[in-house]
Amino acid sequence: MKKAASRIYMLLVFLFLYAPIIVMMVFSFNESKSRTVFTGFTLDWYYKLFQNDVIISALGNTMLVAVIASIASTVIGTAAAIGIFAMNKRLRSFVLNVTYIPILNPEIVTGVSLMLLFGFIGLNLGLTTLVLAHITFCVPYVILNVMPKLRQMNISLYEAAQDLGCSPVRAFFKVVIPEIMPGIITGFLMAFTYSLDDFVVSYFTTGATSQTLPIAIYSMTRRKVSPQINALSTLIFIAVLLILLLMNIRDARAYKRASQNKKGDSL
Repeated sequence: MKKAASRIYMLLVFLFLYAPIIVMMVFSFNESKSRTVFTGFTLDWYYKLFQNDVIISALGNTMLVAVIASIASTVIGTAAAIGIFAMNKRLRSFVLNVTYIPILNPEIVTGVSLMLLFGFIGLNLGLTTLVLAHITFCVPYVILNVMPKLRQMNISLYEAAQDLGCSPVRAFFKVVIPEIMPGIITGFLMAFTYSLDDFVVSYFTTGATSQTLPIAIYSMTRRKVSPQINALSTLIFIAVLLILLLMNIRDARAYKRASQNKKGDSL
């Protein structure tokens, strides 16, 4: 009885989480614009979506900003994490607390602050300010993911590589980077996801010609929600789902190979 109740509870939780997405996906194929009555199956909204210059332009801006911001924040965040890790315990704790403030800070405060800063230094709002803003709020997420890997790393491996003839730079790229690579990848993916999804900070730091997809969708929904938005959201959800599945398959295979190697070593 207890087992059945737990399964029902989990089913209700997943139903609550995914029912809106399922409804959205179903109505993306609706022949009419109705949001309550399904009148027939069609792919017209997907066709019209790719003919919509506003959405395509916004999608291009979003992807460009997300790629540049995630790469830049990953490099900066990884370097910052390594520098923070080398500090003494008290200074490290202080710097980490300061670093995490942008994560806890409300996005509207961050967005308004960056808008005022760009105006103060004379930068016109556009693609440049948008990229700088995204890098700013993505860096702490990279640090957050790289720091645990640095703590888990055996520092003796780095020292042993130098004893065996590696220069400090070569030992860093051959030993340290591979050890913390899972944290770097996770930080990059988080930065890319947050940049792709951000609305509030982007709203305050973008220009008229550099709107991102969330801002374009918001502008469209202020009038009436078009089924094209349902189609676009469906495609984004499927893309994210495929990426998650591929990552899980990769992790499962890596775990299996590690288990087999460990078993072979024990024999």
